[in-house]
Amino acid sequence: MYWRGPVPAVRGAAMITVRRSSERGHFDHGWLDTRHTFSFADYHDPEHMGFRSLRVLNEDRVRPGQGFGTHGHRDMEILSVVLEGALAHRDSMGNGSVIRPGDVQRMTAGTGVRHSEFNASATEPVHFLQIWILPDRDGLAPGYEQRHVPAAERHDRLRLVASPDGADGSLTVHQDARVYATSIGPDADVRHPIAPGRHAFVQVTAGSLDLNGVELVEGDGAALSGEAEVRLRGAGEALVFDLA
Repeated sequence: MYWRGPVPAVRGAAMITVRRSSERGHFDHGWLDTRHTFSFADYHDPEHMGFRSLRVLNEDRVRPGQGFGTHGHRDMEILSVVLEGALAHRDSMGNGSVIRPGDVQRMTAGTGVRHSEFNASATEPVHFLQIWILPDRDGLAPGYEQRHVPAAERHDRLRLVASPDGADGSLTVHQDARVYATSIGPDADVRHPIAPGRHAFVQVTAGSLDLNGVELVEGDGAALSGEAEVRLRGAGEALVFDLA
């Protein structure tokens, strides 16, 4: 477990550790406005080095026509989730695609991948999350998947979008981790049980949500350990990570 930050909500052995949006690492490079939940690149905070196998959670806004030039990664499971706009992807495996809201992309860097991501629009910004999950082993063969998850499948429920076994049409990640997406209306009560010994991380991507009695707004995240369930109410959208 990498998280060593403060614990604002404790219930005996249970705890919810909130990472407020405003407390994240923040850099404005002109073409890129980026916020880091955990240490990444030039942002280093020994109190926030990741949570369980969740190593990177970046929220990026890229100006029209700009992007990340070709660069390399290895031994990491990389998920991209577009919230607004469109993101153009190219990689050394021969894949080329445009990722739009509702799409989820998984790239296994494995033994080594070179790739680029650019804003696909010349006029509109793109807003997306870049997520890195530590794989269960090094030296995997590089791989790529992309799925579209219709809004109706996320409405007032948790929709599995990534899992170790590709269940329910989800992307396959090489780690004991399950990622869910949800869009919750004001009258909904969405719950997910956390098995004994497991943990969860919730990232709010739009609106505001009550998480087990803790109020979270867009950009906020929270790590849960020792809790029996994730319970979300309010009006907003979120990703939920169920982690070993």
